[in-house]
Amino acid sequence: TRETMLREEITGLRKMVVEIKGTLPQERLPAPQADDVETRLPTPTVAPPKKQRIASSQTISAMTQRFILNDASKSADTLKGTRTTVDLFVEAFGDLPVTQITGTTAGDFKDLLLGLPATHGKAKKCLPIRDAVKVAKEQGLKTLSGKTAKNHFSRMSALWSILVQREIVSKNPWMKWSFNTTKETDRRCWTDEELVLLSKAQWEHRGNSRRTYAGMVNIALYTGLRLGEICNLRCQDIENVQGVACFQIRPHPEEGWSPKSAAGIRLVPIHSQLIRAGILEFLKPDQHFLFPDLATSTSGVRGASFGQAFSKLKTKLGLPPEITFHSFRHTVSTKLRNQDASFRELWIDRVLGHEASHRSQGTMNYTSSIDVRNLQSVIEALQFPSFTVEIPDT
Repeated sequence: TRETMLREEITGLRKMVVEIKGTLPQERLPAPQADDVETRLPTPTVAPPKKQRIASSQTISAMTQRFILNDASKSADTLKGTRTTVDLFVEAFGDLPVTQITGTTAGDFKDLLLGLPATHGKAKKCLPIRDAVKVAKEQGLKTLSGKTAKNHFSRMSALWSILVQREIVSKNPWMKWSFNTTKETDRRCWTDEELVLLSKAQWEHRGNSRRTYAGMVNIALYTGLRLGEICNLRCQDIENVQGVACFQIRPHPEEGWSPKSAAGIRLVPIHSQLIRAGILEFLKPDQHFLFPDLATSTSGVRGASFGQAFSKLKTKLGLPPEITFHSFRHTVSTKLRNQDASFRELWIDRVLGHEASHRSQGTMNYTSSIDVRNLQSVIEALQFPSFTVEIPDT
C-alpha cells in the first residue's frame, strides 16, 4: 500500500543519516590539565644529545682501540709503543674526545715528555707524570731524548691520519713538530784527575754544610748508592749484620719513599775507608736522618737542592756535562767489573741494586741469600788513592 511504501522510504532515509554521521570527524575532547598528564602518563626516557653520544664514543682511547690496537696487520712493537704513548697522554690530560685535542694540547704534551726522567716507566712503580717532571727538574736528572719524544708524536700522528681520512677530526695537530734528535752526551766515570780536582773544591751552600757534602760524596764513591738513596738514609738504616756495619736500603712507608725497584732493596757493607773517615760519627741520639740538614722540596723530594748545588759546583770547576753526581755510581760499577778478583758478577749486582742478568728462580733465591762477607769483599775492592775529601768534625 501507499503507507507501507512511505514507511520503508523513511526507514531508508534514517539509515542513510546514520551512515553519514559515522563518516564525520569526532568531536575533540578537552585538553587534559598538567596535573592529569603527570598522573596518567609515564615519564619518557630522555636520550642524550647526539653530540654527547658521539663524544663519548670518540675518546682517544676508544679511537686507538678501534683503529690501531684492533688492526691485526700492526706489529707487536707498534701496538706496545702506541699503548705506552696513549697511556702517558691519558694520564696527563685525561681520556679526551679526539675532537677536543688541539695543537695547544700537543704542545703541552711535548713539554711534559721532554721534561720526564729518561728512566720513567722502566720500574714497576713510578711517580705520576707531572710529579716525575718536577723531580727530574729539581734533581737535574737526565730527561727523555728528543728522539723518544718524536717517536711518541709519530704514533699519535699515525692515529690522527686515520681520523682525518674518516672525517672524524678536521686536522692533525701532531704533524710538523721539530725535535732535537742529535745524540745526547753520555755520562761517564770520573777520572783520577777529576777526583783530585773535586777533593780540593770549596763547597759553598747555605743550606747544606761542608760536612754533609763530604759525607755524601764519600758514600757515593765507596758504595755506588744513588743520590736519592743517600739523601734518604736514616740513622736506623745503619746496622751491624754478621759483625759488619752496613747500610740498609729499604722502603720508608711513613715518608712515602722507596728504592727505585725491588732489586734496590738491599744490604750494602760500609767500606773501611768510610769508617776511618768518620761516617759513623753522623749517628746521633734522637736524630732521624743521617744527613738532617737536607731539605725536602715542594714535590716531596729530599735533597733536591743538594743535587742542584753539586751540579753548580762541577760546572764552576770546569767539569764536562757528561760528569754528574750519578757518575760516582758509574765509576763504582766500572771499577768493580774490571777487578781481577774472585767475587762473582751477581755479588756486584746485589751491591749496586741491579736486576740480575738471568732472572731464573735459582738466581733470585741465590742473590737473596748472599753472605754479607761476600758483599763486603766486593765493597773493599774499591780503592781511590787520589781521592781525599775529609769529613770535618761536628
